[in-house]
Amino acid sequence: MQALLNIYTTFHRADGHVVELPMDEGEGQKYNRKPGNLYSTVRRLHIDPHAGGVLRIVLTQKIPPIPPPPDTAWIKHLRIQSPLLSRFWGRPMYLGATVILPEGFDTHPNARYPLMVQEGHFAYDLANKFRQRGPGSFYDAWTTGKLPKMLLLDVQHANPYYDDSYAVNSANLGPYGDAIVQELIPAVEKKFRGIGQGWARVTYGGSTGGWESIAQQIFYPDEYNGTWTFCPDPIDFRSYQIVNLYEDDNANWLIGPWSNVPRPSVRRPDGTVVTTMERENHRELVLGDHGRSADQYNVWQAVFSPVGADGYPEEIWDPITGKINHTVAAYWKEHYDLRAWVRSHWTTLAPKLDGKIHVWVGDMDTYYLDNAVYEFQDMVEHQTAPKITADFTYGRKQPHCYTGVPRGQSVELAYMPAMAARILKTAPAGADMSWRYDH
Repeated sequence: MQALLNIYTTFHRADGHVVELPMDEGEGQKYNRKPGNLYSTVRRLHIDPHAGGVLRIVLTQKIPPIPPPPDTAWIKHLRIQSPLLSRFWGRPMYLGATVILPEGFDTHPNARYPLMVQEGHFAYDLANKFRQRGPGSFYDAWTTGKLPKMLLLDVQHANPYYDDSYAVNSANLGPYGDAIVQELIPAVEKKFRGIGQGWARVTYGGSTGGWESIAQQIFYPDEYNGTWTFCPDPIDFRSYQIVNLYEDDNANWLIGPWSNVPRPSVRRPDGTVVTTMERENHRELVLGDHGRSADQYNVWQAVFSPVGADGYPEEIWDPITGKINHTVAAYWKEHYDLRAWVRSHWTTLAPKLDGKIHVWVGDMDTYYLDNAVYEFQDMVEHQTAPKITADFTYGRKQPHCYTGVPRGQSVELAYMPAMAARILKTAPAGADMSWRYDH
């Protein structure tokens, strides 16, 4: 047996609530790597319920600080204090950026560059992108100038609820969407000579990063010129994995006339069910009550829900019974259901999204995420005033996370040429083209 204490921080938020939450300490909300957390050595214990007594475990170990990743010739790091987030949380809060510089950055000091924003889970560094070397690798294409000259930005936005913020403004997490767009991106573009205009930015990501990339494009349509979105988290809450939040009464169980069936949550490409909604919800409750597990269902709830009377997120469902709160679901629909949002704002939003949306997902996605993509595509294709172009690609019998390229290969290598082509095609007259010094 081994015990670990995940230490909470007290926050006096701007909304008047005082909450206790597991503050990220530079590890990306991983309690077993979080600096300052206490733990015991592993002990072998015999538990006899008939004998009674007390079994003592002493927390004698402390997780040490994590050193910051080093800068290299290609990879740079930036950390800024966010006034928007600090004001919300009532204490200094920070955003981080890891940036890969394009070939020729130092030898072309007057060049300014487009920006590609990678959204997703917390990444300590981007050195893994350069792990594979040799002909045909991303490293070879990037460092020899075979790829378009762009800045690659990975956003670090770990927070008290998860290892990333979902890149939107939230009643429980604060204005992360605005902080990324208005504070972090301008700071990166200023330091690393970005062009600094929406036509010269694109975003991309998979899974959590897939939802974030398309959400940033939708909620900030003028700030990006395209999203390359892979296997996104639910973009239609009628297919919240396989829960319809508006019509179903229970998330854990498929309610039948004679008996109830456990609702699946994870599957293999052959359809085999791996685990259920009930088991996953109960596991997260063990890790933290009041939505503090720092895991998947709890962060969705934290991002999408209104603030409860106790200062913690309103529950979308009872984590024990699975009973859905349809009042909370209605709030989700109004604010974060991306299909519903785009449809309700179609007249003004659609012209700003034309040609910008590109989505890939496996039709046997591990978490049933393909269902919501089908619904989103169906909505887009049935709109006629105006009609827009958007691309949706489905991988036959492909699991999570299908990107349209073989697993393990670089999506940047595959899609950067298309990103640059989009930027060139839509650039305004007289646009800065100094980044094209190889043409």
